[in-house]
Amino acid sequence: MKVTVDQDKCVSSGMCVMNAGDVFDQRDDDGVVELLVAEPGPEQAEETRKAAAACPALAIHIEE
Repeated sequence: MKVTVDQDKCVSSGMCVMNAGDVFDQRDDDGVVELLVAEPGPEQAEETRKAAAACPALAIHIEE
């Protein structure tokens, strides 16, 4: 699994962090998504998929 984020699309909802806080974070100044783990392991796969599905801006992309 490889994860990328489009920070230009991000609307700072925080759904990514709520679903997968060990994979995503938010910038302090504006809340835009920051990717912490570009290639999550199997133990993080389900929560990472949930975060991508919950993103209202569709700013998280997963390549299996």
